[in-house]
Amino acid sequence: MDPYAIIIKPQLTEKSMNAIDQNNELTFVVNRTANRSQIKSAFEELFAVKVERVNTQIRSTTGEKLAYIKLKAEHSAEDIAVKMGVF
Repeated sequence: MDPYAIIIKPQLTEKSMNAIDQNNELTFVVNRTANRSQIKSAFEELFAVKVERVNTQIRSTTGEKLAYIKLKAEHSAEDIAVKMGVF
């Protein structure tokens, strides 16, 4: 599956912005049919970083699937956020 079809867009909320600083974690809206390993490999391919873990959640209000992507210690979530133009 194409990585761009899996990773749809970043989720920018106050909670996700705090997670970037405190947990080295990024939050993305992802394809609802994608599993954790597909999300992990797609993210690693798109951003050339190593992912420690992926947690997912389906929002009951919108039906969107969110992926909480924690990066390994040697990579900075803030650097990726800057590259995407979040800051």
